[in-house]
Amino acid sequence: MNKINQLFAKRSYDEKFLSLYFCAGCPTLDSTGDVILTLQRRGIDFIEVGIPFSDPLADGPVIQSAATQALRNGMSLKLLFQQLRAIKEQVSIPLILMGYLNPILHYGIEPFCKSCVEAGVSGMIIPDLPFKDYQEQVKPIADRYDLRVIMLITPETSDERIRFIDDNTDGFIYMVSSAAITGAQKSFDEAKQTYFRRIEQLHLRNPRMIGFGISNRQTLQAAQQHAAGAIIGSKFVTLLNQTQGNADLALDLLYEALEN
Repeated sequence: MNKINQLFAKRSYDEKFLSLYFCAGCPTLDSTGDVILTLQRRGIDFIEVGIPFSDPLADGPVIQSAATQALRNGMSLKLLFQQLRAIKEQVSIPLILMGYLNPILHYGIEPFCKSCVEAGVSGMIIPDLPFKDYQEQVKPIADRYDLRVIMLITPETSDERIRFIDDNTDGFIYMVSSAAITGAQKSFDEAKQTYFRRIEQLHLRNPRMIGFGISNRQTLQAAQQHAAGAIIGSKFVTLLNQTQGNADLALDLLYEALEN
């Protein structure tokens, strides 16, 4: 069974998951493996590894800057797979690659899926992948390699569309907290809370994780209240940069921020 499905299948009713995102190759080119193994050792449930891209449309300035730095450092998809293969036998939690369609198409969808399996990757998030292309071109190949393609929904996504996504995907659904780019937020207003409750009342087949904007106790608790857990990206990327790639220290600082 795919590691993502295993993780959610063994989840108790009250258990809440925490996933962290970081950009491969930032702040240093060779830090990818160390960050993953440190986060796993510290109990993070699963990790999203960003594939740096020159035009990350869904990302805010923090992750855009990280991607730029990673590219300047020399990070590439080929190198990322090499780094992941080097630690594959030590990684027991799900790894999800998050990146844009252009570099994946350039690599080739089937070679990409094959490399994912060889590197111990369980799934992918491709924010600019049209759903029709997912169904017709990506899903058949991903299914063959037992990979999960995670889809994003936003407050603007209709109930009908959400149910359609739920029926045609597996793993979990990524609930974007707002129809905006990534970046830390101080709180989730009533409109976002209403959105969370609306999706909760749909009783979807797939579990849900909430991401974009989680950086403190209020936003974390709101995500945990209405979903299986939270995904933190920009805040952790910022702290990882501030600590010059020291994932242990960055995680300490993140937990401190989540208490406030």
